[in-house]
Amino acid sequence: MDTERFREELLKLHRIGIALSSMHDLNKLLEMIVREARHFTSADAGSLYLREGDQLRFAVSQNDTLSQRLGPEGERALFSSFTLPISEDSIAGYVASTKKNLNISDVYTIGDEAPYDFNPDFDQRNDYRTKSVLAVPMLDHREDVLGVLQLINATQAGQSVDFDRDKEDLVRSLASQAAVAVNNARLTAEIKQVHLDTILRLSVAAEYKDKDTAAHIRRMSHYSAALARKLGWDDDQVELLLYAAPMHDVGKIGIPDAVLLKPGKLNAEEWKIMQEHTTIGGRIMADSDSPLLKFSETVAITHHEKWNGSGYPNGLKGEEIPQVGRIVAVADVFDALSSRRVYKGALALEESLGIIQSDAGTHFDPECAGAFAEIMDEVKEIHEQYQDS
Repeated sequence: MDTERFREELLKLHRIGIALSSMHDLNKLLEMIVREARHFTSADAGSLYLREGDQLRFAVSQNDTLSQRLGPEGERALFSSFTLPISEDSIAGYVASTKKNLNISDVYTIGDEAPYDFNPDFDQRNDYRTKSVLAVPMLDHREDVLGVLQLINATQAGQSVDFDRDKEDLVRSLASQAAVAVNNARLTAEIKQVHLDTILRLSVAAEYKDKDTAAHIRRMSHYSAALARKLGWDDDQVELLLYAAPMHDVGKIGIPDAVLLKPGKLNAEEWKIMQEHTTIGGRIMADSDSPLLKFSETVAITHHEKWNGSGYPNGLKGEEIPQVGRIVAVADVFDALSSRRVYKGALALEESLGIIQSDAGTHFDPECAGAFAEIMDEVKEIHEQYQDS
């Protein structure tokens, strides 16, 4: 490889590394790794395996030929996750075991002297012809194997060619950058999970006397996030709402037990006191520079406002109510209706949805109520996943 071309390839690799380092969603990152590696090597297809203990899990696959033939959805339907042992029997297993590259011109001509074999099952089932393969280990800074990046069928001017051996070290470097990015994404996910768990536990503590459960808080926060996504929010905003929604009733910590725990109907004075939990919650979160706490402040203050202006604490009407408050209102009431409490039984999900829809235009934003009906399959999954103990 001449000096100028090598410089260009290094610049490409640098740009890819910057892109990988900026992606913290693990699933999107894995897709990006394979896509960028394929573009870098002009590969028709590629796959990525992640290490899990003494096995490799097949995590991502991309294939231009099959995508053009079947469409992206049809292509994805062909691939399912599986595991294989980290041993020298398979191409990916060999690379993970030895930490060596494999650059094979034609996998169907692998000799008997090689410890690894190629499994032609996928080719046979999908009328595909795997020929050249470049497989490299994904090594972290300790030289531990995080996974294997496998590129399939190098092309040049539409013709099948071997993978450029001059590029092997660059691809290996790309895979190492990918390993660092994967580690960072996993760490970010763990930190976020710890933060969310802390928020949930603090929210449960604030609502403990009110008999609301951790499961309720998890359900309504995931309902809120799913509804926001349906309404077109971007991933960062959806995640922010997932973290903010659990704090919707945190102000109940400031409500006297005599009101909060009263078994019967509240009188007018008691009801006025109960309504103060919205403004108390807002004050708890106020005056922070944190985007999460600012969002949480809005949620706490506005989630009891109603579309027709009859809600509290400020009697906001229609689009005067921030959309986040309108979203959380639907999620919170739906879960209250569909959950069992000491003072009532749980309504069926369909019946609870019917109440939400019947109150669209009075209590609830019609757009939010309509969108919620469209995500009921996801709502049911969330309801099943987070059951009251």
